[in-house]
Amino acid sequence: MYRRAYVLLIGIAGAMGLWAVITATVLDEKLGDPEGSFLGPSYIRLPLLLTGALLLDLVPRIVWQARLRPSAMPGVIRERLRTHWTRDRIVLVALGIISFYITYVSYRNLKSFLPKVRPNPDAPEGVIEALSYDRELHILDRALFFGHEPATVLHEVLGTNVTAHVLSYIYLWFLPMVPLGVTAWLVWSRNMSFGYWFVTSQCIAWTLGTISYYALPTIGPGLEYVALYNDLAHTPTRSLMYGLVEDRQGVLAGVGEMQTVAGFASLHTAITLLLALMVQFTIDSKIAKWAVWVNFGLTVVATLYFGWHYVADDLAGILIALVAFYLGGVVTGQDFTKPARRKAAAEPLPDDEAYRTTTM
Repeated sequence: MYRRAYVLLIGIAGAMGLWAVITATVLDEKLGDPEGSFLGPSYIRLPLLLTGALLLDLVPRIVWQARLRPSAMPGVIRERLRTHWTRDRIVLVALGIISFYITYVSYRNLKSFLPKVRPNPDAPEGVIEALSYDRELHILDRALFFGHEPATVLHEVLGTNVTAHVLSYIYLWFLPMVPLGVTAWLVWSRNMSFGYWFVTSQCIAWTLGTISYYALPTIGPGLEYVALYNDLAHTPTRSLMYGLVEDRQGVLAGVGEMQTVAGFASLHTAITLLLALMVQFTIDSKIAKWAVWVNFGLTVVATLYFGWHYVADDLAGILIALVAFYLGGVVTGQDFTKPARRKAAAEPLPDDEAYRTTTM
């Protein structure tokens, strides 16, 4: 089972990395590090991420179990390293973080290259203008809402002040949710196959999202039909949108470094649904399940409310999540039946040797 996960994780990271390198070479562009400006270069950041995952697991245990007594700390650390940080766990964490990091950085670069790879053939000579299918998806939105604008309907029903602030923080929660979710399943999943399931599904989802950007490029209703959102209260989400517009304009003008505007499909929808599915299938907590499903529902509403996405973007995001979740489960040998899920979640499998020999 792990062998198939190794192959797919390394294959996805390698394919995404190669795609990004080839695209950058053809365009005569440099590959950018989306977080490098304030987190340092990757050769420093990756070891720090791996070390951080270890400390995030050990430090709370030292505080709680050793009560900060220096004499008790070595024993607590040795016991945790012996029972939890086995060779298999270390391989899972290292391979998962590195594969996800390469996939995500490649995704960000390929997203930035999109306007130059898929330019508008009708643009004036010498002007870089991205190809866009916003008009078509906007017509579909109006058809689905019986001639009305989805955003206008939501603004009238929910209001444009207090709700705007609530949905803004729901939408922005996505930013820390992604790395926290990956870390949680890699470091703390009792059954390590669940860790492989989650990170493999994540890599598949980000890859499918990148492909969808190139298949049907859009910028989203909030940027294409700005007037529909003028009545919204000023929120951090609106500020983020303004900042992304400025970055995009800089890239199109040839003076910017990286732009991150692409609408179809909605990876906010895809990743939040993927998280909800993983919690539903691997965690036996009603509170956790309610939290992730409410988060998913509110995130979908926020994508339409603020104009980040069309309805079709969200539907495509749902499809991406379902495909990624299923394929990740298949390659990691999951049984999707309820009794099997309960049994697998209850078994910590500290020594996976017997498990591997029966599933590979």
